[in-house]
Amino acid sequence: MALRGCVAMRTCAASVWLAATSAAAQPAPGIAPLNYFLHAAGPAAVPTMQLGWMLTALAVAVSSLVAVLLFIAIARRRPHADPAALHADSGGLAWIYIGTGVSSVVLLMSLVYALMTLETVAAPARQPNLTITVTAYDWWWKVTYSDAPDPACNFVTANEIHIPVGEPVKIELRSADVIHAFWVPQLAGKTQTIPGQINQQWIEADQPGTYRGQCSQFCGAQHAHMAFEVVAQSAQDFDAWRRAQGQAAQPVSSADAAAGQRLFGERCAGCHTVRGTDALGAQAPDLTHLDSRRLLAAGALTNTPAHRIDWIQHAQRIKPDSLMPSIALTAADAAALSAYLSTLH
Repeated sequence: MALRGCVAMRTCAASVWLAATSAAAQPAPGIAPLNYFLHAAGPAAVPTMQLGWMLTALAVAVSSLVAVLLFIAIARRRPHADPAALHADSGGLAWIYIGTGVSSVVLLMSLVYALMTLETVAAPARQPNLTITVTAYDWWWKVTYSDAPDPACNFVTANEIHIPVGEPVKIELRSADVIHAFWVPQLAGKTQTIPGQINQQWIEADQPGTYRGQCSQFCGAQHAHMAFEVVAQSAQDFDAWRRAQGQAAQPVSSADAAAGQRLFGERCAGCHTVRGTDALGAQAPDLTHLDSRRLLAAGALTNTPAHRIDWIQHAQRIKPDSLMPSIALTAADAAALSAYLSTLH
């Protein structure tokens, strides 16, 4: 059962705090900043954005009113007044009664509005035709496409979710270790991933584009480096991408790539999968089409040949406490492994 309460409660303070922590983590160049939560890009995000602005306006109004009343009270204070007069009833209780009544009405109206927002974003206007399973790990995202009639279009990828534009997409959320939270600010609110439980959310993008997502539940040392991207494409482009992702890795043709494949089998295959080869590890991201992704290490680096080798050799420097070890490579081994990884389109 989905934790729908987590979807709508996107207060401004929490969003600003997460944006600040993510900025401090220095994400890879080209990642959209999380202040994009100020702009909704899908029908699941518009109501929560409006709720956030309403709560922000209410908080500003209340804070301003309290400040004004405090200023008036200070200005009217009489230091040398008769102490006995302080105990006289000068109508102060009436103001307390009025303030309590007005606050109660405003809070009740806010609660009703929040509940209406929850109902609005609980389900899309039409039944989704696409279901994607997202499993959160410390600290990356496993993305599984498994509902296609053609088994060739079912596959596993990592940290990059592709969806067709203008179509609601059902997201089934799982966790492999601790509590995380799935959040794509421009497309929907937050939903937690909880070990042993399947939660649900839906997202939809109005326009093609790349939308940044982030774990918004503190989950450990590399919480701020647990990002992902949602790529919204036309139906034709999405279908072409899905068919390409469903294919196994192509056989290598060059001697350098063949040497790199052997090295990968010896050093990396225990954790990673490359479909179509003997690499069948299940503890780390599937790398069958690694070269097609824009980012590495759940958003910590852009996906370039230099960054790939840097990540392999210095994973614990780039992302301390992650399960990816830093692997020592000679210059020849690094060149061969880089040649092989570049064939994984």
